[in-house]
Amino acid sequence: MTTPDRFAGVRYLVDDVQAAVDFYTDHLGFTLRMNAAPAFADVVRGPLRLLLSGPPSSGARATPDPAAPGRNRIHLIVDDLDAEIDRLRAAGLTFHSDLVSGPGGRQILITDPAGNLIELFEPAPETTS
Repeated sequence: MTTPDRFAGVRYLVDDVQAAVDFYTDHLGFTLRMNAAPAFADVVRGPLRLLLSGPPSSGARATPDPAAPGRNRIHLIVDDLDAEIDRLRAAGLTFHSDLVSGPGGRQILITDPAGNLIELFEPAPETTS
């Protein structure tokens, strides 16, 4: 088991490591931690360490079907979803879903340059009884 003071890590397989680094750092507030493009880079946002593995990386080679991104996604909490949607549209990004609302909040999906899903989520306001 890892120790609790380490980052939680998620690995995304990407076609172009530098394009993925640019996407996550320019648009979603991640910070570059290490870049060994074209094979690998990792970026962080809060406690999330996102491992970006390109085709020559050992992480990509260990995956049986690296050509198909999964339906899993990272979940990023935002304070103002409408403002984030406006900002990302102004930057030329497109969305993978419509805005969806439910009892827990509102969400919309975007994809990174390799097609991996990212959920932007604004929690519903807390109500007091």
